[in-house]
Amino acid sequence: MNTAIIAAIPSPSTNSIQIGAFELRAYGLMIALGALLAVWISSRRYEALGGDPATVHRMATWAIPAGIVGARLYHVATDFSRFQNNWSEIPQLWKGGLGIWGGIAGGALVAWWTVHRDGGDVGAMFEATAAGIPVAQAVGRFGNWFNQELFGQPTNLPWGLEIQPNKRPAGYLDSPTFHPTFLYEALWNLGLAAFVAFAVPRLFPRLRKGYSWAVYVAGYTAGRLWIELLRIDEATKLFGARINVWTSILVFVAAVLVVIKGLRNNQAEGHRKTTESVPH
Repeated sequence: MNTAIIAAIPSPSTNSIQIGAFELRAYGLMIALGALLAVWISSRRYEALGGDPATVHRMATWAIPAGIVGARLYHVATDFSRFQNNWSEIPQLWKGGLGIWGGIAGGALVAWWTVHRDGGDVGAMFEATAAGIPVAQAVGRFGNWFNQELFGQPTNLPWGLEIQPNKRPAGYLDSPTFHPTFLYEALWNLGLAAFVAFAVPRLFPRLRKGYSWAVYVAGYTAGRLWIELLRIDEATKLFGARINVWTSILVFVAAVLVVIKGLRNNQAEGHRKTTESVPH
């Protein structure tokens, strides 16, 4: 008897819930639940920073749709061969296929625009959402679990994920369990949210307001890099590596440079204030 299967994580038998004449897709439900949690966390943090939580709610009504559109466009652009003869599949979000980098870019740009337009504190907004967004990502990853997609290489570890035969990729039909990369990323993101919320203020007390967002981006890309290397689903490659691997590396470097800039700028500003306060 294969004890690995007994100890494995089962996959859901369905990816939707029927409510009367309506079919509710679990993937969309997880995305929506994650977004609600992110708004709740971010509004509380923004209020603690002296802002009006209603500003977060107004921002979210624009930034969340922009993030979803951006995420879908990134996925389509990086997997264009799948869609070039099937344009009707582009709006079918319930089947999965959201590229986080497009979501982050689209959501961040629109968030900056709406908060700036309303006269809010942009730095505080990015500070507040730095802990809320990874929670949304963690919850959203469970949509991949319901869809039985984006799992990793075969494994006999006790927490291997059972995948139905019709969901297994070619070449892996005899492999019953796989690395649950959705769970790895969910746990990584929850840990990252806690790190940004509780550890960053203590470890980097001189970091300028809003720059915790760059810490979040750097932390996420570091996790996404090793998780991406475990995945076996089809993906566009560049120079032999998945395009998301290259994106993770480039974004990680950029985020680290932004964090360093935030530390240096605040240190220089503090030195300037100290110098100005010294009597001549």
